Amino acid sequence: MKAKRMSLDIFRPPSMALLVLLIGGAAMVLACAAPVKHSAAKNQTETYRAGAILSAATGKAVDFEQMLADLAAAKVVYVGETHRSRPHPAVQLRVIESLHQAHGSISVGMEMFDRSYQHVLDRWSRGELTMEEFLRRTHWYANWRFDHLLYAPILQYISANRIPLLALNLPFHLPSKIRVGGIEYLSENEKAYLPDEIDTSFTAHREYAQAVFNRHNFGATTRFEDFYLAQCVWEDGMAAAIADHSAYRPMVVIAGNGHIQYKYGIPERAYRRTGETFRTVYPVTAGDPIDLGIADYIWITE
Repeated sequence: MKAKRMSLDIFRPPSMALLVLLIGGAAMVLACAAPVKHSAAKNQTETYRAGAILSAATGKAVDFEQMLADLAAAKVVYVGETHRSRPHPAVQLRVIESLHQAHGSISVGMEMFDRSYQHVLDRWSRGELTMEEFLRRTHWYANWRFDHLLYAPILQYISANRIPLLALNLPFHLPSKIRVGGIEYLSENEKAYLPDEIDTSFTAHREYAQAVFNRHNFGATTRFEDFYLAQCVWEDGMAAAIADHSAYRPMVVIAGNGHIQYKYGIPERAYRRTGETFRTVYPVTAGDPIDLGIADYIWITE
């Protein structure tokens, strides 16, 4: 069986304003024996096998052990995902397993849970719940909704090894409320979940949010400033949760690629709170063009 390959368009945008991945027109590798279809090149086209890992520092492929040595030196490691991708959780699990073996003790923070469920996550980490009980008690399919089987190997490893599992997110209804009504009309109970600092000063992040906002027809019900405030509350809320726990042991953070790209989402906001070293690992599907500077490491998947 022929190995799958990908065409990776490595380009550096003229400014950090070009932040949305150019995935829509990318050709996907459909089957093991299918011929490789190349994406339209920007400045340079390189072809790598699925499974290759690229270092932003060198622009070259590195092996997993080289990347791991660098990740192990950081206090917080962010591993992204595209939420419906089946290969991406396997990348996350390999990083978790390897850093757990390297350090002996780590914690795992996940975007998939909001902080009101931390007591349930604590019981999961102690091995006290079955998967069915865990899903029901966290209201998985009312909150996160993506297939839990994508994350089952990660969750099972955490429970089997008694690894602290940390809820990072805000209650899921809060960003939607802020998007249409700002912060001032939230209840006092809802405001208790807001981060102590909300940073709206990241120019590149604002430009990214503006581009997303412009692509959607929100109509008169949503103002951009509220939309952007909701995004920043979301990012800073998760950054604050990381800062609350990262001092105790090395942490692996599992979150969507949009929260870690260019580091202006969660990573830089957590760093401003703690000053602790971090690295970002960005999984990307074979065939998708990507900016090499989007993360410390780019992991190409099937």
